[in-house]
Amino acid sequence: MDTTNQLNTHSSVLPACVLPACLSKRLSRVGLIKTLAAGLVVGAISVSANATNVISSTTYLEYQLPKKIQKMCTERENCPKIEVKYLKTNHPWINDITNARINNLVVNSKPTESAPIKTKSSPAQVQAAINDFVSSQFVDMPEDRQWAYELMVTPNYLGHVGDTELFEIQSYSYTGGAHGMSYSEYLIFDPSTKKQIKLDDMLIAGKKSRFKTLAYNAYKTWVKTFDNDVSSYEKNWPFTLSDNVTLTDKGIDILYQPYAIGPYASGMPTLSIPYSQLKGVIKPRFMPK
Repeated sequence: MDTTNQLNTHSSVLPACVLPACLSKRLSRVGLIKTLAAGLVVGAISVSANATNVISSTTYLEYQLPKKIQKMCTERENCPKIEVKYLKTNHPWINDITNARINNLVVNSKPTESAPIKTKSSPAQVQAAINDFVSSQFVDMPEDRQWAYELMVTPNYLGHVGDTELFEIQSYSYTGGAHGMSYSEYLIFDPSTKKQIKLDDMLIAGKKSRFKTLAYNAYKTWVKTFDNDVSSYEKNWPFTLSDNVTLTDKGIDILYQPYAIGPYASGMPTLSIPYSQLKGVIKPRFMPK
């Protein structure tokens, strides 16, 4: 992945978005290692002649807590923490697709695996969803509890592989209990068609079952890193094929959400399939030149 043309800047933060500390404590736990890993491979990939210059930054959603909530939580010193960022690049069509997905993640309390955007959530729906989220804290939480709800969503530019541009959306929500819930999904864009690329778009017709077999083999390899009894492990955490994929300098990575194929302690498992196994499975344009 080459991030040569990336520029990270941020707009000013509104009073309601006083969360840089929260973001570093939560989202960075999920994304820091992957971000550092991506940086290590920058020098390993040559810049494609057809690569698109991407200048990437983020802006904050303009949101303020309802006055009633603000008064109540200020007195209790447990105001909900809201930090929603939108993507701002020099490619409006990438912004539109990514930010529509961010809005859907905010509106939907249970995000689905990187489903293509078919409808757009309006600003009013986003506002209403966040208002419901922060208000529910004071419905669900006893008055003697001091923890606060948290909702954070942020996009990241990962660079490019070949002619594709790679992004990731990370989110974190906390509504009490021992831990919050992290979520992450990849977005792959084709500048030539100005469309999002999904796993099925990369596969040669009729090769989905072969790809699933390769992913299952990667799953077994991953399980063996901590449990030699794969069959026993699989009874509790069976393999499923996720379409949450991205291209890397070595092959295709498949990312899973917490609890998808392992307990919470497993984090977000990543299964990797090298290009050497993908010949004849994915279309030639996605193979390294």
